[in-house]
Amino acid sequence: WTRKGWPFYQITPAQYLFFGVPLNKCYGWGQEVYAPSSGEIIKAEDGHKERPRVHLVSDLFVALKNAYTFDAEKDDLRSVAGNYVIMKCSDHVYAAFAHLQMGSVTVSAGQVVRKGDVLGKVGHSGNSTAPHLHFQLMDRSDMISAKGIPCAFEQYEKFQDGEWVTVYNGVPLDTDRIRFV
Repeated sequence: WTRKGWPFYQITPAQYLFFGVPLNKCYGWGQEVYAPSSGEIIKAEDGHKERPRVHLVSDLFVALKNAYTFDAEKDDLRSVAGNYVIMKCSDHVYAAFAHLQMGSVTVSAGQVVRKGDVLGKVGHSGNSTAPHLHFQLMDRSDMISAKGIPCAFEQYEKFQDGEWVTVYNGVPLDTDRIRFV
């Protein structure tokens, strides 16, 4: 996936629209998710099933259903976040990792992790329209009531003018294609 505009899946657009995409044909699915810093695991949820294929109609239906019917007071957060991990990075800084692959979460509540430890794998659980990692920094461990905290990446590479360029302490634009090495 080095070409601009390349879809997130490895089949034809017609196959995607009519039959859906098997998860193993989606960019990123099954890639390891690493702890961005040392810290303590506050919560780790696993076992929430993933839909076996990415399919435009069914995934949009799930997203719309959750958008209009999810009640934070009554509903299980996993219907939105899927399999997830909450990590305390420092005082008043927590990280959430959501939509992880079922059966991939490698940590448990109370466990101390070091920067670079594997937490799980990118998946398609919860309110997800395609395999991806939902990552957010927040001021408390409760994803429902937390306020977001800005995040800059220590180092990443950005695809620019046909080559990968290293960026330090930056925030990618929403149009940037990035990777971590």
